[in-house]
Amino acid sequence: MNKDLQGRVALVTGAGRNIGRAIALALADAGASVVVNARRSSAEIDAVASEISGKGEKSLSILADVTDEQAVERMVSQALERFGRLDILVNNAAIRAVEPLEAIDAARWREVTGVILDGAWICARACLAALRTSDAGAIINIGGMSAHTGAAGRPHVVAAKAGLVGLTRALAHDLAPQGVTVNCVVPGMIDTKRTSPSAHPGRESALGRRGTPEEVAAAVRFLAGPGARYITGQAVHVNGGAFA
Repeated sequence: MNKDLQGRVALVTGAGRNIGRAIALALADAGASVVVNARRSSAEIDAVASEISGKGEKSLSILADVTDEQAVERMVSQALERFGRLDILVNNAAIRAVEPLEAIDAARWREVTGVILDGAWICARACLAALRTSDAGAIINIGGMSAHTGAAGRPHVVAAKAGLVGLTRALAHDLAPQGVTVNCVVPGMIDTKRTSPSAHPGRESALGRRGTPEEVAAAVRFLAGPGARYITGQAVHVNGGAFA
């Protein structure tokens, strides 16, 4: 396995399971030290950190709510204290709810959009100084296909994920002078353990199957690596042709 991220340090939010876990492990496979974040489950992120250690790479698990600015700043400070640098930020934390429109009140709207969109901004802002001093800084936001197709029962998720694409493009312009790339990986229908129903019932990909978390992670790994230094401001779809 090519260790093209050797010496780099990555922070992955929402990394306790599914796509976030796969991303953390893929970056570790590439040689990066990884800060594994989640909001609630220390058991999950400790398990991922243990897997990373088993690969011979360094890791640090930190519980922090990405909507809490002070908690995020503490998390970044802990990462810098432990590893001395931060090169890669992956904004994966999300609430992927599917629920009746009438059940979404203002508090629920703010909760969902807060984690997905506000959380990405808060984490990016907290990491800016470190990313700007890296010689290969990268931010990868994890979007969603429903932001491009629409979906019933998730106006909050769709709006927030669509906002991530806009945030990606804006930050790409702001950070280009410092050599920091900003991109958005957009998963389609991925085979994950879910607590809510699919946002795309009955929809099929052109390839006739669902994708795997590892296939999404491979795109993130590429965008974080040396081969993607001339790619910024892009939304990269990983959906097997379900949205093409």
